[in-house]
Amino acid sequence: MHWLDIQEIAEALAAAHDDIDPTIVSFPTLNALVLSLPNFAEKQGHPCNERILEAIQQAWIDERD
Repeated sequence: MHWLDIQEIAEALAAAHDDIDPTIVSFPTLNALVLSLPNFAEKQGHPCNERILEAIQQAWIDERD
């Protein structure tokens, strides 16, 4: 998975970090959490940006609800 796999990332974060409240995670921390996921690999031409991190955070919040 890579940065554009928003829903897959959110599901993986929810499974791996059920002890973390995604509503209070900073973007630098979120970035590090995503990069640490076992099946994550950055894809050339698809860099991370604030919009992607916002989408991941919202999907993670939705996944927990």
